[in-house]
Amino acid sequence: MTTATVDVTTSSDGTLVIHPLGRLDAEDTIGLRRTVVRAIRHDRPLRLVLDLTDAVDLDPINLGTLAAACHLGDDHQVAVFLDHRSPALAERLHAAGVPRHRLRHVS
Repeated sequence: MTTATVDVTTSSDGTLVIHPLGRLDAEDTIGLRRTVVRAIRHDRPLRLVLDLTDAVDLDPINLGTLAAACHLGDDHQVAVFLDHRSPALAERLHAAGVPRHRLRHVS
């Protein structure tokens, strides 16, 4: 990824946490998408959390990628949640197709 990186960790309860850092723009989409798809299709955790605490901004393509991750997770029996967003970003994610029950810890 160009101006952003993605950390991936597993918590003690088996939850896989993907933590994008920095500004996510169109150049970062492929890396984020590959990370999310690999986690859902190959690692298959019970829960996948996309921790957006340190994501500075998301462009429309990445918003769509995160919305698609929720639907892909449903297809593969992986619960996908998006954590720690501002109310404005939460509204943009919902408008992109992320169900409200997937948006947690809005601050």
